Amino acid sequence: MAPTVTDTPASAWLSLPRRSIWESKAVRTGALFTALAVCGVIILALVRQHIGTGPFLIGLLLAILPVPLLLWAFLWLDHVAPAPWQNVVFAIAWGACAATLVAIFANEYGEKLVSSAFSGTPSQSDHWSATFVAPLVEETAKGTAVLLLFLFRRRAFASIVDGIVLSGLAAAGFAFTENILYLGTAVNEDRDLGSTVLGSTTAATFFVRVLMTPFAHPLFTSMTGIGFAVAATVRPGRRWRWRWAPPLAGWLLAMVLHGTWNGSSLTSPGTFLTVYVTVMLPAFGLVVWLAFWARSNELRTIRTHLPVYAAAGWLALSEPAALGSMSVRATARRETRRFHGDAAARAVRDYTAFATRLAFLRAAATRGAPTPDFATRESELLHHLWSLKPWGRPALLAAALPPPPPFFPPPRTPRWGPPPPYYRPPTTYAPPPTAGRRL
Repeated sequence: MAPTVTDTPASAWLSLPRRSIWESKAVRTGALFTALAVCGVIILALVRQHIGTGPFLIGLLLAILPVPLLLWAFLWLDHVAPAPWQNVVFAIAWGACAATLVAIFANEYGEKLVSSAFSGTPSQSDHWSATFVAPLVEETAKGTAVLLLFLFRRRAFASIVDGIVLSGLAAAGFAFTENILYLGTAVNEDRDLGSTVLGSTTAATFFVRVLMTPFAHPLFTSMTGIGFAVAATVRPGRRWRWRWAPPLAGWLLAMVLHGTWNGSSLTSPGTFLTVYVTVMLPAFGLVVWLAFWARSNELRTIRTHLPVYAAAGWLALSEPAALGSMSVRATARRETRRFHGDAAARAVRDYTAFATRLAFLRAAATRGAPTPDFATRESELLHHLWSLKPWGRPALLAAALPPPPPFFPPPRTPRWGPPPPYYRPPTTYAPPPTAGRRL
């Protein structure tokens, strides 16, 4: 008989002490996302007022095109140990709403400050502002999302992948809102020049910002995310007090890349293409390689640190190898959904997630950086694993089995004896006896 998937009974919560309304996690989460939603409404209203309703809708339609691809890429990269959905939504909403709202007012103030401090033409002031002010403001605004997650959701940073994913999601949200403004402004410029709705300026802006460099903002902010991930996973010791150095170095590197990119875009096309080929593409390739290396290292961590629990009887002996293979995990979920439904597939997914978190927890303790609540957290994860074992263990072990060899049925022999010998035609041709004879 197959096990049943049930939720936690309501009676289990009756013994918990009552808390005030502001101590409720649900209330705090709701208040935070409400504030971000208000920021989103304000920023969209400001952009619409600045560029108009028609250009706003066109810019919104064009700016949303690369968003699904970016979200899929980051979520796929984070598939080994998926971040909680609250962290994912917070990072995207912060970048698209709060960071953009702060950047608009801070950039405007910075431009006025640069114009009053340095005498020069308006074009020179714009160049200085885009090269020095905008990188400082925007990378600080986007990096604040990573800083808040680092301070209040430290468990979200288990490896470098988490830093790249969370910072990249915040930057993707920021780029989405910024692209609406740039594309809408380009539509207005084409209309002023008497061009069509999608004239040369709009097409060029769409090509550069959406097709050519959709990874620009995620690349810049990923430097900050990598710095915070290194600080969260560093081993304590004599240099533990210097843990703030990696985030600071990542933030500075993000500003340098951003300023170099903005400065090259305001010069000649040759300089822009040179920076794109010699700086942007190699940096992007390096971050992609680092992300894949960190992802494989996560799977290696699972295979290395879970055998301890297998030896203690919490897991089967072959489960660590199965949990360390993404193909086995995907097969287990797919086959469970096929034969037992979505609820059972979710149980298998939760089983693999708890096992992965347990491996990361053990890895942190092994390298000398255990969390203060290590024993409590370990017991909690083991309890979840044990409760989901009836679904997770059989699915993983069945998915890890090698495929059966191909079946070739033996040849059938007729009941009346062996088949007749194969007829072979003569190798040489001889004319029949009657050939050439007159009939």
